[in-house]
Amino acid sequence: MRYDRDPLAPGWQQASRPKSTEVTIEKGMVIEDPTTGFVGAVTSWEHGAFVLEDRRGKIRSFPFGTGFWIDGKPVSITPAAKAARHTPTHTRSGSRVGPSSKARVALPSRIYVEGRHDAELIEKVWGDDLRHVGVVVEFLGGIDDLDRIISDFEPGPGRRLGVLVDHLVPGSKESRIIAEAGRGYTEYLMVTGHEYIDIWQAVDPGRIGIKAWPDIPRGQDWKTGTCRALGWPHGSQRDIARAWQHILSRVESWSDLDRRLCTEVEKLIDFVTADHPMP
Repeated sequence: MRYDRDPLAPGWQQASRPKSTEVTIEKGMVIEDPTTGFVGAVTSWEHGAFVLEDRRGKIRSFPFGTGFWIDGKPVSITPAAKAARHTPTHTRSGSRVGPSSKARVALPSRIYVEGRHDAELIEKVWGDDLRHVGVVVEFLGGIDDLDRIISDFEPGPGRRLGVLVDHLVPGSKESRIIAEAGRGYTEYLMVTGHEYIDIWQAVDPGRIGIKAWPDIPRGQDWKTGTCRALGWPHGSQRDIARAWQHILSRVESWSDLDRRLCTEVEKLIDFVTADHPMP
């Protein structure tokens, strides 16, 4: 048999394989990884990888490149070109952006936030506002020693302290600690909080594609139980951290949060800046 070309020439293995089409990534694009069979919609991308979420809420990340399918056809996924910068008119908290100015020296007043995830959420939404007024937010691991923490800080004129507490409901351990702490500093101390078992609940559940946050029975770790109920990996602290980063990535502004949290944070900012004229 005669051939039009040498069947054993270099590249003969790929001759019959369909070529991958280059596709620029977009949010919501449905991509399949044929190696694992994972199919999901694009939720985010950065640092050379993109994140897919399947219909059950499972999330996985993949590197950009070839080896994927869209509509049953091989594709090579490439990152989107960086959009041209635009000047925002409002911060994530909804405040109007004023004219640029020099960095403000940090005020002696502070806001302490119980919970690392709580602090990260507040930084993302209110960070620009806090830097504008010179207020530093500090992470508070817990409030069991709140009385000592307040005493060490020594609130006073021009040195106000605001504290945001987790799961602050009547009759709770937190409410009893707060009632006993900070006596004598009341004029320059504000302790408030939110009623959620965990700050994750302050995020609109619709932002991660669910109607409501799962109801986790007492005695179970809330974060672990939530990840399990949503079908997300939950076997390690790294899994929990990834779940939170996924949730946090869906928060674009104050409108993605429960209004009650927004109210308490705004009250704290107003309180700690009361002794200082704003620019």
